[in-house]
Amino acid sequence: MKRHVYDRLQNLTTESLNPRTRDLDAMTVGEILKVMSREDREVISAVEKVLSQVEQAVTMVETSFRKGGRLFYVGAGTSGRLGVLDAAECPPTFGTDPAMVQGIIAGGIEALVRSVEGGEDDEKAGAGELGRRGLTQKDVVVGIAASTRTPYVMGALEYAKSMGAATVLVTCNDVPGGDVPADVVIAPIVGPEVVAGSTRLKAGTATKMILNMITTASMVRMGKTWGNLMVDLKAWSDKLRARSCRILTLATGCTFEEAVEWLNKADGELKTAIVMAIGGLDADEARKRLKANDGRVRGALGQVPKWL
Repeated sequence: MKRHVYDRLQNLTTESLNPRTRDLDAMTVGEILKVMSREDREVISAVEKVLSQVEQAVTMVETSFRKGGRLFYVGAGTSGRLGVLDAAECPPTFGTDPAMVQGIIAGGIEALVRSVEGGEDDEKAGAGELGRRGLTQKDVVVGIAASTRTPYVMGALEYAKSMGAATVLVTCNDVPGGDVPADVVIAPIVGPEVVAGSTRLKAGTATKMILNMITTASMVRMGKTWGNLMVDLKAWSDKLRARSCRILTLATGCTFEEAVEWLNKADGELKTAIVMAIGGLDADEARKRLKANDGRVRGALGQVPKWL
């Protein structure tokens, strides 16, 4: 047991005792659920208070993407799993290369399904993983650490700074100014957890909201939507193929059968199919229009979605 770790935990909001759940073990199921629901309401307010910092992070990520850079999430335990989850959802939702947004978790793939003891304490391991993935100054590294000082995460951020990459820390505790190697600190203070120290609860919810915001806002800025439709999704399953058809019918007013035909002509590229159907263009010309407008359907067609 290291005394400095013990002392640090005592000062963390997420480790403190919640007076509203003092008698948690004596509550009925209904009472437990009600108190958890009430506590979760604090998360939305806490996240709203740090939107300016989230905006800074999104701007950094967008700038990185436009330079051909990548976004790396680095975390341990629940924080790491949330990063991996958000990264994994980008390719099917936004049609991105899997390398564009990557999740790194202490302990590796095994840690996604079971705790890997001691993985988060290895300060060199996070840096080493970024090194193996060829981190450059064009990239952005988002460290996720509810307790602020996870060694694995801090080591990764230190390495990222040394490489000239942009850095962000997402935490749910106060961070003294200049105390962490991050250009931007996003710290929604959600208060004591229902179960003291269990940051998979309110802290985890706040973290997921913020990661969703970072990638979604960045992808929208990169032209991955038209209006609020995901027009760059990859149809890798029956559900996603059906969603492609649904989006095409909404965007163009065509029938299901016509949507299938347009998608076939566009080799399954939803964005291309939309520009073809509305612009009366062949696939090659539609792709040229999109390329000339940074992949934005709005620019390629010169019009807003008809349903807006």
